Amino acid sequence: MNEIDNKQQKVTAPSLTGRAGGGSPLDLRYLRMARIWSENSYCQRRQVGALIVKNKMIISDGYNGTPSGFENVCEEDGVTKPYVLHAEANAITKIARSGNNSEGATLYVTDSPCIECSKLIIQAGIRRVVYARDYRLTDGIDLLRRAGIDVQHLPIEGYEE
Repeated sequence: MNEIDNKQQKVTAPSLTGRAGGGSPLDLRYLRMARIWSENSYCQRRQVGALIVKNKMIISDGYNGTPSGFENVCEEDGVTKPYVLHAEANAITKIARSGNNSEGATLYVTDSPCIECSKLIIQAGIRRVVYARDYRLTDGIDLLRRAGIDVQHLPIEGYEE
């Protein structure tokens, strides 16, 4: 096993659903890709990226920001505007427009999903969620677990909470 694989194994975390084992090297790669994708966001307070993967293929991506056609300004006076879309919502709506489907897919997202995004994740048929950073509210993660979705918190090096 090379040095990179050793590092990746050290940062894996157990599943929040109680199943043993953490993420695979592939999980870490997709999560790092979501982190890079988050850099497309114009939001100042928090940049979030998401990828939806099915059968080892990225079928959708998203980052937090304003709806199409709006100015790329997420905050006003330090407060996030109410119409800013979350990364997960952008990725899921992109799937709907593409004619593809996310049934049985995995969502990789830089930050734990909120309650509203968790409802979308459940309805989209996504069966697994892997995220890097906890958010202060846990109601979204709690709902995903209640729905039987496999949820894994997988911190990535250099991306602290």
